[in-house]
Amino acid sequence: MNSLNFNSILRFIVLILAQVLIFNNINFMGYINPYPYILFILLFPVNNNRTLFLFLSFMLGLFVDIFSDSGGVNAAACVTIAFIRPAVLKFTFGMIYEHQNIKFNNTEFGNRIIYFSILTVIHHFVMFLLEVFNISNIILILQKTLFSSIFTIILCILISILFSNKQR
Repeated sequence: MNSLNFNSILRFIVLILAQVLIFNNINFMGYINPYPYILFILLFPVNNNRTLFLFLSFMLGLFVDIFSDSGGVNAAACVTIAFIRPAVLKFTFGMIYEHQNIKFNNTEFGNRIIYFSILTVIHHFVMFLLEVFNISNIILILQKTLFSSIFTIILCILISILFSNKQR
């Protein structure tokens, strides 16, 4: 349990620092940004305290907001995906999730991509919707959501593969 807590704390800090120092400075074509810090939420252990998980997700988004000067959009998007995560886990992994024994390294690659994709697209849509906050710009919101999601999903998959192989 101690190493699990240590890994979660380390992942929390490293992902915030990477987001703020590296990924916030990447801006392709004016509207494509990666947000791999959501990997903390995506890979958080399933059988932990839900209230703690929602609180940590809020804090993750809040710290990114504070360092990015983004006014709470990341915190709102993080809490949203943390809240709906159990339903997405159940949809994506089915019975494995029901028995509360998911190890993301041992899941099928296709299921992992679907899981990452659903939560990433929802996160980005909520974040850009709140950032733009004008329904007349729905095309811009969808465009930013689509392209940033593709970039983020690819990055999250690469990062998770890179670090899961180190642990084996």
